[in-house]
Amino acid sequence: PEAMDEAAHLLSDIEFAKSAYDAVQDADAMVIITEWDQFRALDFERIKEALSTNIVVDLRNIYSPDDMAARGFKYTSIGRPSI
Repeated sequence: PEAMDEAAHLLSDIEFAKSAYDAVQDADAMVIITEWDQFRALDFERIKEALSTNIVVDLRNIYSPDDMAARGFKYTSIGRPSI
């Protein structure tokens, strides 16, 4: 979010969102590509309601596979078994 204005000049074909929740609205999956603190404490009930599926791909391994499975997500991370 901090760099969206500058990035918009360089990436004209990208759709930007104000929040993680706006970004996943009706999306087929959520892909986590950053370790920023704001993505470490997401409200997963809200995420589940916003997504059109229950797929989460975590490229930074910030969440526990067992916890994500318990929340009802189909979870994939790097170097760990998919749930």
